[in-house]
Amino acid sequence: MSVKTKQASRLRRRRRVRAKVRGSAERPRLSVFRSNRGMVAQLIDDDAGHTLAAVSWTESELRELARMEQASKAGEVLARRAKEAGVGSCVFDRGGYRFHGRVKALADGARGAGLQF
Repeated sequence: MSVKTKQASRLRRRRRVRAKVRGSAERPRLSVFRSNRGMVAQLIDDDAGHTLAAVSWTESELRELARMEQASKAGEVLARRAKEAGVGSCVFDRGGYRFHGRVKALADGARGAGLQF
């Protein structure tokens, strides 16, 4: 009998999602990392291996917010930076996390600011 840790289970889910989701220059992958303290999100062109836009919870405008507000504001900031980079739509990579709570708030914030999934 094997015992799976939370990290091992998340890694397995993450690999399963990444096998199906791929970003390109026209439609990059929105990758999410969630920790207990905050969130990091990136728009990644997997063909070239470049990050087109990114946002982190350590930025000054996000650092002092509550967790859920921080996530939705991070989505808005990322959508604004994506538009500056010429990106209008993307594919969502939830990174092995369930699509609820802060992950959903980030997605809704990005959608609300005009980024299409």
